[in-house]
Amino acid sequence: MSANMTPGLVARLAETACVSEAFTLPDGRVLEAYFDEYRLAADPGLLRDVAATMSALVPAETEVLAGLALGGVPLTVALSAATGLPAAFMRRGRKRYGSKRHIEGAATEGKQVVLVDDVVRSGGQLLTAARTLRIAGAKVTDALCVLERPLGGRRRLAEYHMALSPLLAEADLPAPAAEAIS
Repeated sequence: MSANMTPGLVARLAETACVSEAFTLPDGRVLEAYFDEYRLAADPGLLRDVAATMSALVPAETEVLAGLALGGVPLTVALSAATGLPAAFMRRGRKRYGSKRHIEGAATEGKQVVLVDDVVRSGGQLLTAARTLRIAGAKVTDALCVLERPLGGRRRLAEYHMALSPLLAEADLPAPAAEAIS
């Protein structure tokens, strides 16, 4: 758990965003419960407080925050407002029409970019985004998230020279919420 995370904020997050319903992961596994980032993003006071707390995790050399679609986007907007840093947004793939961009928002070329996402499990989405940003000329060595699930993401990111700083680990949630999303 982040050093400046309060028990009250943990309880608010658990109450708002830990949902005891079936949830299917991209690999087909079904969880009995999950962390719903949209419920977090839909609560302006909670989103503001999470972003203010996460701002302490942003490395000093950061020049741009890049949010992963879709869960990382509202967090990135709120974190950008809390820190004053510009924001970029990572599409899951290059847009086929209009701008045809994969990266929207602030310029990232030559910049120190920190990735932002809601939940990190295996780290695959962060690695894909980091690869895209690195190809575009950005320096990416750090990622932030609200919740880290112990499914190998931290180790996998480290293999690609990226540090993960979560606001919470699954074990930090109150017992009923932690047991529900295991």
